[in-house]
Amino acid sequence: MNTPASREGNLIRYIVYFIGYLMVAGVIKLVAKNSPIHIWDLILFATISLMILLFFIYRFNREQRFFDRSFSGSWLGNFGLIISLTIVVTALRICTAWLQSYGKIKFYGFQIAYLQHESVATYWFLVVAVGLVLPILQEFLTTGFLFNYAFRSNTVATAILGIITSGILFSLLNWQSSVPLLVVNALFGAIFAWSYLYTQTMWMPVYLAALNGVILLIMT
Repeated sequence: MNTPASREGNLIRYIVYFIGYLMVAGVIKLVAKNSPIHIWDLILFATISLMILLFFIYRFNREQRFFDRSFSGSWLGNFGLIISLTIVVTALRICTAWLQSYGKIKFYGFQIAYLQHESVATYWFLVVAVGLVLPILQEFLTTGFLFNYAFRSNTVATAILGIITSGILFSLLNWQSSVPLLVVNALFGAIFAWSYLYTQTMWMPVYLAALNGVILLIMT
């Protein structure tokens, strides 16, 4: 049970990671409902989120020693890919916001919550929590750990199945009571997963997920 090749160990580890993610998501939901936000709310959020984030990073880096990566370069070495995916993510997010403004797609749940408790402190809290922290944790769950445990074969079929599964899981973690929003989120999740497989580094999907989250909050 000490390596990513153990199914039982993988399941236990993934459940532990998922529980950690739910802890952070729960704290964010609790703090976001408070108006105004108090200093103790921020301390609680910072403590829990930092603890879980560092745990995820530590565990992921530790597990990477069991894998032989075919790509050894830096993700910053391909500026063309970074720029292209940045444009794609930004354009898709702008299109979604445009459809929301015309009532074609519903607003996200946290957008509605913010409009009900609109304040500067709540806005910046959401930027950090929903725009940065949650997307980073989600990428470890939907790309890093998921591919390490469930999609390890170097085949096209495995890659496609992994990308689709990752997109669906990303959409479920960002659950919305709107089919169009679920599809949009699944598309973003699939793009992030593809970028992970292509670059063989977590920095790319983490960057794209954070970019998507921040743009989403800016357009709220």
